[in-house]
Amino acid sequence: MEARLTPKEPLKIGWREWVGLPELRVGAIKAKIDTGARTSALHAYHIEPFRRAGALWLRFQLHPMQRSEAMKVACEARAVDERAVRNSGGGVERRYIIKTMLKLGEECWAIELALANRDQMGFRMLLGRTALEGRALIEPGRSYLLGARPAKPRRSRKLPSLRASRLLR
Repeated sequence: MEARLTPKEPLKIGWREWVGLPELRVGAIKAKIDTGARTSALHAYHIEPFRRAGALWLRFQLHPMQRSEAMKVACEARAVDERAVRNSGGGVERRYIIKTMLKLGEECWAIELALANRDQMGFRMLLGRTALEGRALIEPGRSYLLGARPAKPRRSRKLPSLRASRLLR
């Protein structure tokens, strides 16, 4: 009997989803799914190029939460390219491109991300069509089909100390 490989079922996603970028230490960031964009983009600022073992690397910071600067993540990633990318206003900008792992639902794969300051944009991350090609089907009228935002780890609450003197009263 011949074993038949069945193609993996594509992920069904909405027009926005919570994603993770584990190599950049970002557990959750809200991403807009944008099939009009070829390249995915990540909000980054203070982008500083440097050399490591002859390769071009980037140090940068990002705010993963929409409309908030309360959380700041310092990152380093190897630059794989610098490309001319058309921005949302139709202008062309040079942007650094990195390659990193994307976690979408239970799936994880490598994608390319253009680093750009997206402070004025509604989403800190865009997932373009190249990152999703062959992996996902988009339901444009729905959101968060892969689940709500992952829970934040809770800080342990300190319990009041029970001293012997209090117990004997």
